[in-house]
Amino acid sequence: MNASPDTQTSMIAAAVESFQLDGILGVNTVVGCDILARLAALLKQPLVLDCVEINISEKTVKKSQFSGKTLATFKIGSDLLICTLRPNIVDPEETPVACEVVPFQAKIEDKPLTRVIEVKKDAGKTKDLADATIVITGGRPMGSAENFEILQQCADAMGNAAVGASRASVDAGYAPHSMQIGQTGKTVSPKLYIGCGISGSVQHYAGMKTSKVILAINTDKDAPIFEKCDYGIIGDLFEVVPALTEALKK
Repeated sequence: MNASPDTQTSMIAAAVESFQLDGILGVNTVVGCDILARLAALLKQPLVLDCVEINISEKTVKKSQFSGKTLATFKIGSDLLICTLRPNIVDPEETPVACEVVPFQAKIEDKPLTRVIEVKKDAGKTKDLADATIVITGGRPMGSAENFEILQQCADAMGNAAVGASRASVDAGYAPHSMQIGQTGKTVSPKLYIGCGISGSVQHYAGMKTSKVILAINTDKDAPIFEKCDYGIIGDLFEVVPALTEALKK
């Protein structure tokens, strides 16, 4: 949707007023945070981002604090709950629910303050980290940008997988910042997270600790990541990852 974010915000605000909604939930992506932040400012309501749990009836939300070291529960003292949920944090379930789709036409009279001129998407081959159910990440031991290709090949073999990077590998110029996972990068919650040459620093762990299953591949048996993962492989990622890719292809 290339409509102005001001127009989109006004449309949602009109729906809130028309249907007397109790809550507005979005995905914690760049677009989701942008639109809901504008909505909260327009309606003069509080906003909570990157929630891992939400209770609309009790107006409470749960989110990580202090680089993921703790989880805090907040009570929202407003009539309208405006929140973003961390991607993949909620597992889909089949529930027999009867619902009705009601068409709604928002009447927007105010002219938008901003206008979308062009939308450019990342030209890279990797999938969006937020949407991927599997994330395979490379650390400083990757050694070069070219070596990230072995991670991409493995991701392609797995299907709905995306390639990420640690801050160390990004700072070294091996990967763009758009691939960075951690406290100063993106937060992911895939069903499977594979860390290749990831030491397991607190800053990086904060960005992937809510992964359902964590697999670590590292030559250092004393790496902190082995204390935080579900499965660990002590070995050379340049041997383990290609072997995994070949096995997946078979």
